[in-house]
Amino acid sequence: MRFDLIDLRLFLHILESGSITQGAAQANMSLPSASARLRGMEEVIGMPLLERGRRGVESTPTGDTLAHHARLVLGQMERLQGELKEHSSGRVASIRLWANTSAITEFLPRVLSPFLRDHPNVHIDLKERLSVETVKAVLADVAEVGIVSDAVDHGALHVFPFATDRLVLVVGRDDALAIHRRVALQEVLGRKFIGLSPGSPLQQHVCEHAVLAGQPLRFRAQVRTFEAICSMVEGGAGIGIVPATAAQRYRGKNGIRRIALTDRWATRQLLACVKHPDGLSRPAKALLEQLAIAPSAT
Repeated sequence: MRFDLIDLRLFLHILESGSITQGAAQANMSLPSASARLRGMEEVIGMPLLERGRRGVESTPTGDTLAHHARLVLGQMERLQGELKEHSSGRVASIRLWANTSAITEFLPRVLSPFLRDHPNVHIDLKERLSVETVKAVLADVAEVGIVSDAVDHGALHVFPFATDRLVLVVGRDDALAIHRRVALQEVLGRKFIGLSPGSPLQQHVCEHAVLAGQPLRFRAQVRTFEAICSMVEGGAGIGIVPATAAQRYRGKNGIRRIALTDRWATRQLLACVKHPDGLSRPAKALLEQLAIAPSAT
């Protein structure tokens, strides 16, 4: 059984477009030529690869199997070409890394800085996303490496410990809550909050748990950074929830009080995840090794 890369690319184009005609066009191929190649693949396998329906074509179970392996083969070829070009021309290699808010702001900088210093021909394409979105992206080969919370189902991904992320409540030193050492989110839902800007994965994570605890958070203001949250909390504008590392790092004039959250979701293990460690490009594999040995935050 022999297929060439043109066959595999054509078949994936057809599946992605839901049309043999559009798939042929995307593969820069005439419709008769594409149809002939498709028939040839089905004859070699001895089973149909596509089913024709009212909305176009869909893969059969045999087609699903072919599509899965086609993506693996073509992905490996892209990685091979990328590494060979890196050797021949010294061009920059890119690693697609997706991570949640806390990982990007609190933990990744101290890992990525020495990594990029030691790998001058590597570029990090970093995107901030919810953990559940990152899992899907890594499974679909949209991202090569992800940093996710252990609270989400990582499916068939390979995961490695990266850091411990603890969220804390921050209040002004004159706030009535300042005498407490520990508090549950439900106990403070009646207060007004300073939060991160809409669209922040971390803020979305906290807001979802507030709803589950009984009522949505009420915001007086939403800002872009943890430092801005702490500054406004220090000034008495409200209370906030930030990573413990960010609260500890903040040095204002009067300071803030950090109060531990007793909710289980407030302490998360961050995991580095990949689809297939052995299938990573050489730079991505080096990054994964650096992530996996990073000292865990407390």
